[in-house]
Amino acid sequence: MQTLTTLRLGGNFIGAIEAVELADLIINNITLTTLSLGGNQVRDIGTEYLADALVHNTTLETLDLRWNQISADGFEQLANALRHNRTLTTLNLFGNEIGDVGIEHLADVLRHNQTLTILYLAWNQIGDAGIQHLADALRNNTTLTTLDLQRNRIGDMGAQFFIDVLVNNITLTTLELYVNPITYQLQQQIRYLLRRNNRR
Repeated sequence: MQTLTTLRLGGNFIGAIEAVELADLIINNITLTTLSLGGNQVRDIGTEYLADALVHNTTLETLDLRWNQISADGFEQLANALRHNRTLTTLNLFGNEIGDVGIEHLADVLRHNQTLTILYLAWNQIGDAGIQHLADALRNNTTLTTLDLQRNRIGDMGAQFFIDVLVNNITLTTLELYVNPITYQLQQQIRYLLRRNNRR
């Protein structure tokens, strides 16, 4: 088991009980770099176990928790773990229930985290209030390059928050905002700023 680097367990009805065993694996395995748990039933309780393990893990680079019914409570535990973890570069939380409260927890982390580069947050009921916190955090973050926020509740106000940040943030090169109620003009402004970043 010590040579295991990638573990894909998507769609296996994994819940809190199984998450305890996986947490032990994360702590004790010194070679695992990718853990994919998409489409399970980890929920908030299971996320808490995994988050505790992340605090101690020094090898995991990619964690996929898409479609796991994780709310802001579970995400708060995960965000707290990210304050201490120094190896995770990709986090996929597509299709959960994080909302604006959960994003506020993430924003606090992104102000200091120097390893996370790719973050998937599509389908998470995130609105302009949450984006304000996230955008404020990105003013100081110099590592996040890819942010996926498709199919949320981000309107023109949220888009303007991103525009204000992208004027000075030159690290973010991919920002997915498809299927959000943002006017065409603001979408174009965001695309222009992202193209500028990609040319650097």
